[in-house]
Amino acid sequence: MKSLRGERLSAEYQKAVYDVIFNQLKNRTDGVRGLVSITKADVAPDLKTAKIYVSILGKDAAEEDATFATLCEHAGFIRHELAQVMRMRTVPELHFIRDETMEYGSKIDRLIAGLHEGEQDKQDK
Repeated sequence: MKSLRGERLSAEYQKAVYDVIFNQLKNRTDGVRGLVSITKADVAPDLKTAKIYVSILGKDAAEEDATFATLCEHAGFIRHELAQVMRMRTVPELHFIRDETMEYGSKIDRLIAGLHEGEQDKQDK
């Protein structure tokens, strides 16, 4: 179980990473395209590492993959900018992880809608 301090730090890192991506990284490179959401940040108790869960919605899968690759390439830059914003002794090493729960949820919604359409067709006949 995470401590209250750990939960607050994770929430602060989630907000700070989002701000760095949209205020500094988007201006620095054109590799960030589409809608990027930071869905969760999980900071280790020793503050050495942080898992940043990212959801990306782009035009196609290639654009999403390119955006994720850009985020991974610039993890050092994002960490450096976090050091300027967060007043802590150590800033954790960032590990970006694709969060595909939104895509999975929309897939389930489509399947359920398809089932309801099939039931509606049966009732109409």
